[in-house]
Amino acid sequence: MKNIRGYVSFILHAHLPFVYHPESEDYLEEQWLFEAISETYIPLLLNFKKLEDENVRFRITMSLTPPLLSMLDNKLLQQRYIKYLEQHIELSEKEIERTKYDKRLNELSKYYYNRYSNDLHIFKDIYNCNLISGFKHFQDIGVLEIITCGATHGYFPILYVNEKTVRAQIGVGVQTYEKYFGKKPRGIWLPECGYVPQADKYLKEFGIEYIITESHGILYADPTPIYGTFTPIVSPGGVIAFGRDIESSKQVWSSIIGYPGDFNYREYYRDIGYDVDYDYIKPYIAKNGDRVHTGIKYYRITSKGDFKDYYNIQWAKDSAEKQAGHFLDSRTSQINYLADNMHVPPIVVCPYDAELYGHWWYEGPYWLYILFKKIYYDDCNFELITPGEYIDKYPEMQVATPCISSWGKNGYSEVWLNGTNDYVHKHLHVAGDRMVELAHLFPNVGDTIIRKALNQCARELLLAQSSDWLFIITNGTMVDYAKRRIKDHIGRFTELYDQIKNSHIDEDYLKMVQEKDAIFPDIDYMIYY
Repeated sequence: MKNIRGYVSFILHAHLPFVYHPESEDYLEEQWLFEAISETYIPLLLNFKKLEDENVRFRITMSLTPPLLSMLDNKLLQQRYIKYLEQHIELSEKEIERTKYDKRLNELSKYYYNRYSNDLHIFKDIYNCNLISGFKHFQDIGVLEIITCGATHGYFPILYVNEKTVRAQIGVGVQTYEKYFGKKPRGIWLPECGYVPQADKYLKEFGIEYIITESHGILYADPTPIYGTFTPIVSPGGVIAFGRDIESSKQVWSSIIGYPGDFNYREYYRDIGYDVDYDYIKPYIAKNGDRVHTGIKYYRITSKGDFKDYYNIQWAKDSAEKQAGHFLDSRTSQINYLADNMHVPPIVVCPYDAELYGHWWYEGPYWLYILFKKIYYDDCNFELITPGEYIDKYPEMQVATPCISSWGKNGYSEVWLNGTNDYVHKHLHVAGDRMVELAHLFPNVGDTIIRKALNQCARELLLAQSSDWLFIITNGTMVDYAKRRIKDHIGRFTELYDQIKNSHIDEDYLKMVQEKDAIFPDIDYMIYY
């Protein structure tokens, strides 16, 4: 019988910006979704299924954001993912032939052929192209707690200049969750963990019980929490906040001591898209001829230098198993120390981007599988728990106002408001004010065309507000695409706004925009009233 003295809560934030281009297959950005499905979402589902089949009791929390749910549910994107897999299977077959000269390479090429073939089988035959149902199954049997997010991952600490825009982000996020999961979410992953007290009343309005914040959002709360991040706090507005544990985060995230840097793990940046003969790889890279990642990677990290040895799957698994043991031992020691100094069992909150597990850290889903088995079978002093379960067990908590914060660089808002992207916000704020204006000018309008145009204005505003575009501009990757997305959505919003105000809606233009930006089919613009 285990002596349970505390809890560990894993929270994976599954999010991608809404990228959907029915007008062309030439947009490389659509592959963000396809890569995440093959490298993160399917591997997580397969490992959850293994745990279920082995009768291993586990708990995990995931946010599935509204843009991600909308893309996973999109029929055209589902068909394009199948085509993506078929191309990768074809490329893997060619690789089996090309690499016959080297036994180790040849074995890896066969591995990728089997992996992509299995993805196709899982996606089409097991889940009938509906991965959302896969995650819902694990929520329904009680091992996965799914939470929501802002409608398009809009960053609250800047959007709250017009609070109605924050309300809409929360409201549409909750409505999207209800559409797919048939009930209200208990929790929300604040976009970028961006907290402002002004959001509390809207979180409560839409039934949200708890939020996930960055460590200093709790540590600098007012008054200072007695137990730091190791118990949740509740704001004066009644919203419960869980803060990220610093120590467990470093063990996974840190570029210096983090597990993903193990020399046995797959090297992300070394890909045959850049290595092999150009004419050979050309059919499988970008349509414009640019070399890009294919997902077929034959090398392990090896060292901090340029030399890279071939990837060895068994060595990688050995490292994952060893590090799962290290993580378990670390949490056992941490909880022993904490429990001796607390009057309630501590909770160690471990939030991560879901895409870390599999996409960036290829072995991450396997590491989770091994870790969850160890926690279940080994003699340790803690259990896995979801935030909702912890609240139910220990409903008494300290009242304190979390600090305005984010999990971006330096902890506040500079990633989303700096010299590279500050020009965007005046356009977002003007559009937000105009959207509220439209809702008040045309309350519950009955005219079908006007209502469709108003609803499309709401979609365009939400899509423009995505924090991803601002992050990409700051980060310096795919900048042209991010800038174009902001410009397109603000441009379409402004055009429709003018048409509505002038009582002359171009139905052909409206139809074109509706087809391109086909998100939130059930949206009601009165969310901005």
